[in-house]
Amino acid sequence: MGLFDRLSRVVRANLNDMVSKAEDPEKILEQAIIDMQEDLIQLRQAVARAIATQKRTEQQYNKNQSEANNWQNRAQLALSKGDESLAREALLRKKTVAEAAATQKTMLDQQTTQVDSLKKNLIALESKISEAKTKKDMLKSRAAAAKANEQLQGTIGRLGTGSAMAAFERMEDKVLELEARSQAGYELAGNNLEEQFALLEGGSDVDDELAQMKAQLTGGSVSQQALPASEEKASPSSNAAVDAELEALRKQIDNL
Repeated sequence: MGLFDRLSRVVRANLNDMVSKAEDPEKILEQAIIDMQEDLIQLRQAVARAIATQKRTEQQYNKNQSEANNWQNRAQLALSKGDESLAREALLRKKTVAEAAATQKTMLDQQTTQVDSLKKNLIALESKISEAKTKKDMLKSRAAAAKANEQLQGTIGRLGTGSAMAAFERMEDKVLELEARSQAGYELAGNNLEEQFALLEGGSDVDDELAQMKAQLTGGSVSQQALPASEEKASPSSNAAVDAELEALRKQIDNL
């Protein structure tokens, strides 16, 4: 294979690829319909010309046929009158006109066949154009749907890395953080409440113990009243010690 053949093939391949990429289905379909409409106009004009030619040929054929019959009648008339020479001349004119009529009859048959063929082609082209228009509308709708779906898929694809989707992800993280903080605060509040009840429960034990000690002290002071007077004089110092110890216990309880 020569170098120029290879270069030519490469150039043609690249041109075909460029043309294929540049083809828009909607525009190509519209142009195809326009081309078919132009072909239809030309075919109609051709049919009209063929029919007009057929009509003229038919008129000439009928005229020559009528004239041939007329010369036939004249030849018969001249012969009946005994003018053989005139009858011969009439027959010669009839022959010439009859030959022209025969030629025109052949042309008329051919033109009739041609007109019939053109009419069939015209009907077929009109049917194809009608079908093409219907298919064009359907293909345009499918192409529009495909483009819309492609745009939708592109939009969905961009959502994964787009700023809008990133903002949604950030807000989701913030909501999760707020929920975690709320849960932590609830748990801490629950722990504080448990501690407060524990302190109250512990405080009740201390109060019971304090009440018991008060009862003991009260019982001790009664027994001391039954002692002799000499011993009663020595009790103030012991009572002061007990009061001091009681005060110390109270301070301990207050500090709990």
